[in-house]
Amino acid sequence: MTLSRRKLLAATAATSVTGGTAMTGEARAAGAAHGSTGTGATGAGPAEAAAHGSRLPRPRTRTGFDRLAADGYALLSGRRVGIVTNPTGVTPDVRHIVDVMHADERVDLAAVFGPEHGFRGTAQAGGSEGSYEDPATGLRVHDTYGKSGRALADIFTRSGVDTVVFDIQDVGARFYTYIWTLYDCMVAAVLADKRFVVLDRPNPVTGRAASGPVLDRALASGIGREPIALAHGMTVAELALLFNAEFVPRAAGRPAALETVLMTGWRRSHFFDATGLPWVPPSPNMPTPDTALVYAGTCLFEGTNLSEGRGTTRPFELLGADGIDRRWSAAATELAAAVGLPGVRFREAYFAPTFSKFQGKTIGGVQLHVHDREAFDPVRTGIALLITAKQVWSGFAWRPDHWIDRLTGTPSVRTMIDAGAGVDEVAAAWQDGLARFRRVRRGYLRYR
Repeated sequence: MTLSRRKLLAATAATSVTGGTAMTGEARAAGAAHGSTGTGATGAGPAEAAAHGSRLPRPRTRTGFDRLAADGYALLSGRRVGIVTNPTGVTPDVRHIVDVMHADERVDLAAVFGPEHGFRGTAQAGGSEGSYEDPATGLRVHDTYGKSGRALADIFTRSGVDTVVFDIQDVGARFYTYIWTLYDCMVAAVLADKRFVVLDRPNPVTGRAASGPVLDRALASGIGREPIALAHGMTVAELALLFNAEFVPRAAGRPAALETVLMTGWRRSHFFDATGLPWVPPSPNMPTPDTALVYAGTCLFEGTNLSEGRGTTRPFELLGADGIDRRWSAAATELAAAVGLPGVRFREAYFAPTFSKFQGKTIGGVQLHVHDREAFDPVRTGIALLITAKQVWSGFAWRPDHWIDRLTGTPSVRTMIDAGAGVDEVAAAWQDGLARFRRVRRGYLRYR
């Protein structure tokens, strides 16, 4: 694209905002041509091809960034921009959006803000890359992991930006930290008087009904700041809208100056492979969409002394400990049949984690094999596995810090399992809170 053509696009692109959601001029035109209201599939236009410089077939889903770029970044025109992102912030041809935006004169990109695992993704769980100059772009990368409130607002202020953009792939579980990075950044944007823009990406495990317990605020932490369901069934833009109306004013005194750029070509029933987008691990132990599928249930084992499969090629699909044998897979299979846990099988498995729990030691356990992902219920399956692990292994123990309560969002899961409750009894205890969350959630859903 010539320089004059770029300037023309920047000058003529229009943006409208309805209900807190930015709809670019390009997207409106495409939506009209295809009978779309902003959530249906659209065709690829020349502006998008030029923005990405790619001749690859266009994915069926167009992310918020794809649409922002195709509209000549009109939403960011005249703004000094900082972006919260990580390795998942990529174009369909897997170029990082920071590299793309930095090279484009239509964007004044001034700073990058790194979450857990870092902007380039080099740190393990509970770590970050620190603050540094990015060697690829020369941009200052600010370490925001573990920062919130006024401390995070001060980072935004010192960076010199007036608009903070968020673009990170989520996996659909409340305890995945990136959605709370989103929340913390929204609160900080209010405190620092910054505009906030969220570029949407798919929920890889669909956007169907929420499930699991809702967080008790008394257990709020970095893996759950506010009361949402364990498996929330929302995209990051939908969560941003919910946060901004329900939670941000309570924390910051008023809502954020929020704009969201929705996807096209994504439906609530879509798993990640339906999008046609490339999968980039959002964190080192989320290597595939299969991991995300089981994560909302098997991450609960972080709250026990069993391995959740970290240090293997199948984290969260492999679970085990020293002293467990075939009895666990047999018990899990029997319980699944008794209580109706469809879509999954449990295989006796042995593995030696290269780091984390039981590092270098061969241990026994199970591998989950999901054969019907439409029917699979990860949260109830996780509860069933906790119950049967406790039954068959005398060494079973909760982490002494009661981390399981922060993961589930309630002490009742732990106390009821300890008291011998079954899967259905444990699940019944969270139904009232879940029903209330589902009613609230409904008002912020933006896709069919």
